[in-house]
Amino acid sequence: MMFKKIAHLCLVTAALTMAGCGGQPNAPAPATAPPATTSNAAKPEEAGHSHGSGPNGGVVFDMGKYHAEFTVDHPKKECTVLFVTGDATDAKPLPVSATELTLTTKETKTADGTVVAPMTVKLTPVDAQEGKTAKFVGTDPGIGNVADFEGTVLGEIDGKPSQGTFKE
Repeated sequence: MMFKKIAHLCLVTAALTMAGCGGQPNAPAPATAPPATTSNAAKPEEAGHSHGSGPNGGVVFDMGKYHAEFTVDHPKKECTVLFVTGDATDAKPLPVSATELTLTTKETKTADGTVVAPMTVKLTPVDAQEGKTAKFVGTDPGIGNVADFEGTVLGEIDGKPSQGTFKE
């Protein structure tokens, strides 16, 4: 009796396997969506909008639900992330609640081919009022190199983890 049950189960399994799950032999596999990314920051062309340059001539990127501008001052070896509202023509500082941000850059090169190593820079709030500020500044000797920087900014903004990527 047990042999008959096993044989029947094998035949049913074989029939379903040959027919496919939909019961249609040789049916094409359904198209699948591309895998989701783990970053909260969409590229401007993926997000359906572009940013252009910011009010200080830097690159604007998405940081969670906010727009932020990345700028560098090479002589001071200083970088700034400024949260802004609007676009390049009417952008204004937008204070957010955060105690610090962490900026990491990828390896890059100067115009003469000098390698600039990746950096991790702690950005601290400037001119905070009532626990909010729009401007975060950090320094690193590597920022003194004139190069196009690319990287990520991480932090907790308004009590929520936020992340954004930028590329000059």
